Amino acid sequence: MIEGIVARAWADHGGALSAPPMSPWLHAVLWGVAALAVGVAIVVIINVVIRRRSTLGLVLILVVGVPVPVGAHAALVKSTPARGATVVQPPQRVELIFSERLEPAYSTVAVLDGTGQQVDLRDAGLSPADSRRLSVSLPPLPAGAYTVRFRVLSVDGHVVQSDFPFTVGARGAAR
Repeated sequence: MIEGIVARAWADHGGALSAPPMSPWLHAVLWGVAALAVGVAIVVIINVVIRRRSTLGLVLILVVGVPVPVGAHAALVKSTPARGATVVQPPQRVELIFSERLEPAYSTVAVLDGTGQQVDLRDAGLSPADSRRLSVSLPPLPAGAYTVRFRVLSVDGHVVQSDFPFTVGARGAAR
């Protein structure tokens, strides 16, 4: 969440999201320090339980030891058309559904033809009803191979980018 706020502020003040405000090594060091602090806390709690046989120490172990859901990167959950699919009828839209909400200003999708030219209608956007859904409209596509390329910023501040192919044409004809 903090990274998302920093990334938005960075971009709003002339920075670029592709150049993060925190270097990767500093990010790794901070996560390492946090992990070390948690480890030390666990050792202290275990010592309290062993030496004093205290109920409070046992309760602390249970509270600290219970897994807590951690914000993860937005993962592509479903796409229409599906990754690697061959469709007989050209789709009117490409729709991507992610595991987390996306930042609208920093989430894009494009459809490219076999030569790398963008062929979508350049109207990519998030669904007003569900900010996990990103889609773009397509003109009538001729038979051929296409690539869906996306780059999204989830609300937790992580950038995810990838691409996948799909084919328009008779099944087995374009493989």
